[in-house]
Amino acid sequence: MASDTKKTEARRRRKRSTVGRKQSKLRARAGTPKFPIHPEKAQ
Repeated sequence: MASDTKKTEARRRRKRSTVGRKQSKLRARAGTPKFPIHPEKAQ
């Protein structure tokens, strides 16, 4: 069985990896403008 310290460290590592994930995804999506896929050719 794992020690209490190892369990605690694993919990903290798991939490640290997920903190702010939702907000950073929203910021990434909001910060990227929509580009036209097929823009009209310039003449």
